[in-house]
Amino acid sequence: MSFTADRLLLFGATGDLSQRMLLPSLCALHADRLVSDKLQIVCTARSDMDDESFREFAAQALDKFLPEHRKGAIPSFLKRLFYQPLDANDTSHFHALADKVGTVENGLAIFLSTAPSLFEPTIAGLVASGLANERSRIGLEKPLGIDLPSSKVVNDAVAGAFTEDRIFRIDHYLGKETVQNLLALRFANIMFEPLWNATHIEHVQITVAETVGLEGRVGFYDGAGALRDMVQNHMLQLLALVAMEPPARFDPVDVRGEKTKVLNSLRPVTPSDLVTGQYVAGAIAGGSVPGYIEELQKPSETETFVAIKAFIDNWRWKGVPFYLRTGKRLPKRTTEIVVQFRPVPHSMFAQRGAVAKPNRLVIGIQPEENITLDLMTKVPGLDRGGIRLREVPLDIRMPDAFAGPTKRIAYERLLLDLIEGDQTLFVRRDEVEAQWTWIDGVRACWTENAITPQPYPAGSWGPTAAIALAAKDSVTWHE
Repeated sequence: MSFTADRLLLFGATGDLSQRMLLPSLCALHADRLVSDKLQIVCTARSDMDDESFREFAAQALDKFLPEHRKGAIPSFLKRLFYQPLDANDTSHFHALADKVGTVENGLAIFLSTAPSLFEPTIAGLVASGLANERSRIGLEKPLGIDLPSSKVVNDAVAGAFTEDRIFRIDHYLGKETVQNLLALRFANIMFEPLWNATHIEHVQITVAETVGLEGRVGFYDGAGALRDMVQNHMLQLLALVAMEPPARFDPVDVRGEKTKVLNSLRPVTPSDLVTGQYVAGAIAGGSVPGYIEELQKPSETETFVAIKAFIDNWRWKGVPFYLRTGKRLPKRTTEIVVQFRPVPHSMFAQRGAVAKPNRLVIGIQPEENITLDLMTKVPGLDRGGIRLREVPLDIRMPDAFAGPTKRIAYERLLLDLIEGDQTLFVRRDEVEAQWTWIDGVRACWTENAITPQPYPAGSWGPTAAIALAAKDSVTWHE
């Protein structure tokens, strides 16, 4: 059912995600008048506050995390905020929350960011209080389980109260401009799609590198690891967008349907296609940092680095390796996709001693959003000693190409889509389950083959085995 909600219920409103992303995003939407004047935002968490004390809390967060040019909107935005303390394990608390929310006949959007153990009692409380009805929809922040069985438990609990067309599973990478631009690059430019296949593409690399360590996420991260934290959601979504067939329409059914086909076509991994690692003490940006075990302060075999050579067994991508790499305490923070094209079948310049290197497309997602296409060109000159060729990047930097429009963070778009009911950039249940099926197979592979994390110094690009994973195919990681 299509409706634009005039109530937003924000769970976990005092948490780090809310302070850094959700409240600033909502304030930005308010500042640009992208949400109705009637929209009220009811916030809830365990902390014992009233409306005014929460507004003071929110004002401090906004002053810290909101861009300077938007801070003039803070006083008027705060008037939208209301607060109700909640113990999610006590169903009776939800009746007071429902009273705070008030009438939802014009639509209620719920943003739920909570520990997996609280999903079921929270859904039960929403049902008991009448907040889960045909005029409400729910956005779910990860983690949605730790494997396929636990994911199904979460999804079953939510499905008991909300139909699939009212469930918005969030992967914030899908809200990033450059990720969406990948669709425009592929499907709005005729020169790429005819080449976007195994005949013309040699391999694809997807890297998500972080310089940080645990950063206060000790409890979550040691139980998750890099595979569950990054590969299962963000990286597989990027892979699906790169590899999907052209959808007939840009709508939730067609886009998500094509992504699911890709995920269901992933080949099970073998031990030779998999490397895991765990960082030890080293240096980042010239400063020494402790190893994972020192940060955790207890022994652990949790992986902080994963490299995988994946294959998609379908007509378009048969035999093309997709190299996935992610890790903590790497030399720089970057998320990028590299599409390596095959060399020209015959170079007429070879007899002149010139080397025609294969074209390469690099899509930078963070920290800088840009698209670079490496092209071969002739070096200027009379060429008396033979023609010379050189790679020249065709560089499209998004901030330069679009100086006018305001740069937005991912949650601005995702929250607005949740309020308005557009599911295109959200993940469907069968997508989630296809992702977990493959990830569970990866974990089973390293368990059955006794694969344990290899140490790598903080500030390096991971274990040397990760370099060898690509090098044995004569591939070099793009750094």
